[in-house]
Amino acid sequence: MSAQPLEPRRPSLAERRKSETRMEIARTAARLFAEHGTAEVTADQIASESGVALRTFYRYARTKEDAVEPLLAAGAQRWLAEIAAGGRIPTSADFEAAAIRSLTLGDSPEDLEITRGLLQAMDSDPALRAIWHRINLEAERDLHRILVELSAPQADPFQLRLTAASAAGAIRVALELWAAADGPVEGIGSPADLVVRCMRRLHVAE
Repeated sequence: MSAQPLEPRRPSLAERRKSETRMEIARTAARLFAEHGTAEVTADQIASESGVALRTFYRYARTKEDAVEPLLAAGAQRWLAEIAAGGRIPTSADFEAAAIRSLTLGDSPEDLEITRGLLQAMDSDPALRAIWHRINLEAERDLHRILVELSAPQADPFQLRLTAASAAGAIRVALELWAAADGPVEGIGSPADLVVRCMRRLHVAE
């Protein structure tokens, strides 16, 4: 008999608390950066408003700018998990459905507004831009790895790489357009709507 696949391990209470603390620090840092800019915010201020000691803050982030990474990366991680869970090379419809689920069922309205403010602040802040681009590059690489794992051995490596780049790029552009507009974009206002629109313009995976 073949072995049955193992159920995903449920995170321990300590792991869940660490994850919650890390996200709370990220939310606080993002809010402060959006309101004041990174130059005016200190790591000590982020730690204090997050309710943790400065020493604890540095267990979760190497620099004050790095603290926002969990918030910015959460949507991409959910989207990648959706793609991987499909068990096959995704079609355009699969990419769109995964994006809608990950963006609609993930961040709270408050987190979305914090993220929007952070992406707006990024335009004039090289440190935040560097983190945002790093997150997007890592998401593209992770997506490429997932596509390789799901594809047949004879799959075209050029097509897989291009698909990963275009899909990840569509999400990045959509979120940046949404943040910059600070309101509906040509009648399509939600991040999920804009992601789908960008993907259809690029004909991802077709």
